Amino acid sequence: MRLILVERPVDGIALVTLNRPEAMNALSRALRAEIAETFATLDADEGVRVIVLTGAGRAFTAGLDLKELAEPGARVADDANPSDAARDPVRALSVCRKPIIGAINGAAITGGFELALACDILIASDHARFADTHARVGILPGWGLSQKLSRLVGIYRAKEISLSGNFIDARTAEAWGLVNRVVAADQLLPAALKLAQDIASAPADKVDAYNKLIDEGFGRDFAAALAHETATTRALNAAVNAETIAAARGAVMARGRDQAT
Repeated sequence: MRLILVERPVDGIALVTLNRPEAMNALSRALRAEIAETFATLDADEGVRVIVLTGAGRAFTAGLDLKELAEPGARVADDANPSDAARDPVRALSVCRKPIIGAINGAAITGGFELALACDILIASDHARFADTHARVGILPGWGLSQKLSRLVGIYRAKEISLSGNFIDARTAEAWGLVNRVVAADQLLPAALKLAQDIASAPADKVDAYNKLIDEGFGRDFAAALAHETATTRALNAAVNAETIAAARGAVMARGRDQAT
């Protein structure tokens, strides 16, 4: 059975499905390597504008495969803190230039939680749940969870999630700002694909540049982020002329009217 399914349901959109449903899509070494390879391939494919990532079965992903980690001779540090991008699924998503929508269909646990946070946008099924069990398993995160989560939900809520290991449901995740929105399970992929099409309808080079700009600023303090925006966008905006704006104006106004109805 293939560990990852890649489909093209709509022009410009790639749907990537983690496909180990019998193991709750646990991130085995083989699956992690295939995630890295798949996202590198999609990043290089100019026909792909937006990527939707989801899981098969009842889980998004349960995180690192604990059966592998418990095998005699297993090197936990090599799995939890991989030194090369070919074995690091979170890094593979982070360096991908294409916007990634996480369609969180079920449980996203520990390393799976980290994979979800590597997406650019999260839409959750009402069946989705999130948990950070690093401390309970006996390891600490190496894919960014300890730093990303507090920046998203606040330090107190992050500590509640990570120190307790308790699950939070989809509605709590939405209320805490962890996911963009929650939809019924049967509407998850339609909602994610519709948003992907909306994003893909904008100029690809500007979407990619804007996505990068937001990410780069997020890791800086506010003053440094503003300075980075000015330095980055000045040259890009200088290349835009009045004719380009005029050509885009009609389409932007028409889209606004359509969305108002």
